[in-house]
Amino acid sequence: MDWSLLSWLLSFFLLIALIGFIIYQLICLADLEFDYINPYDSARRINSVVFPEFGTQGALCTLFLISGHWFMFLLCLPYLYYNVRMYSRRQHLVDVTEIFNMLNWEKKQRLAKIVYLIVLVFLTIFWMIWSLLEEDM
Repeated sequence: MDWSLLSWLLSFFLLIALIGFIIYQLICLADLEFDYINPYDSARRINSVVFPEFGTQGALCTLFLISGHWFMFLLCLPYLYYNVRMYSRRQHLVDVTEIFNMLNWEKKQRLAKIVYLIVLVFLTIFWMIWSLLEEDM
């Protein structure tokens, strides 16, 4: 198996993990909105997956950089910059006391992340298939 194909496959699984983290956060926010869960538990659950999300995104960018997939690396940079900016401003965790006031913003933010990640998944699948076809030639 070629290193390029392996890197595409690994990046695909990292993107699926990122989508899973974001969907989990959206489910927690929806449960809070429909009053199935209290704000403390919802904030605790969301905050527990923020750092794994950041780490996975960093690993994905590093993988694209190391493997030489410059276009995908450049596409991942805005999301990485956003995460770093949120962390440096200490806005990366959900506040228990403000979660109801920020509920719509938090949901919109995570939906935008999902759309961005789905575009990256489709591009990754395209480049993975391209890599497979190029290997056969």
